[in-house]
Amino acid sequence: MKIENEDMLDNYIICQMCSTLHEEVPIADGSRACCSSCGAVLYHHDRRLIENGLSLSITGFIFFIIANSFPLVKIEILGHEQFITLSKTFVALFENEFYIVGMLCLFLIFLFPLMIFLFNIIIFALLKLKIKKEMVKDLLILLGHIKPWSMSEIFLVSILVALVKLIGYAQINMGLSFWGLIIFVLIDLYITRTIHLSEIWMLRKRIFKKGEI
Repeated sequence: MKIENEDMLDNYIICQMCSTLHEEVPIADGSRACCSSCGAVLYHHDRRLIENGLSLSITGFIFFIIANSFPLVKIEILGHEQFITLSKTFVALFENEFYIVGMLCLFLIFLFPLMIFLFNIIIFALLKLKIKKEMVKDLLILLGHIKPWSMSEIFLVSILVALVKLIGYAQINMGLSFWGLIIFVLIDLYITRTIHLSEIWMLRKRIFKKGEI
């Protein structure tokens, strides 16, 4: 397959599983295009992608705020109570001079997930309004760089493992933030599995193909 110029690349999509290059073809609403080599899903067509993406992103952002605003768990050992919050986790790491681990947790658990949902909200809002073509492009590029580094689901699993180990030694009560974190992670995973970046790029191209603002 010969590519004459860079503009032609907008008409092609690369399989994330086997890196096979495919030409983008129109598909019916609700259907999906699969790789001719490995059968992996390349993209879907959802005429309500903007509305669904925007509503999910706003909902996830709300639960992210909840997860960071209240105690995650309350641990009671021999009459002594201690509340654990996300902010206390970062502070404890820095106070114990685990600076590198603290910075990694701050970025991977807090900043990157926050940026991803904020970027999603802005991108889908701009696409809904059909404005700022170049801004959408820049945000999608940034989103592509930081998305693989969001590890909120790994943090949730580590919390569950730690709580299981503490069950026999302490009384544990789940806080509001714990349930907010679970819902946030589920929304994050759902968006990641159902809305690929390539689909947003294709949506951007369709919206701005007749001009830009």
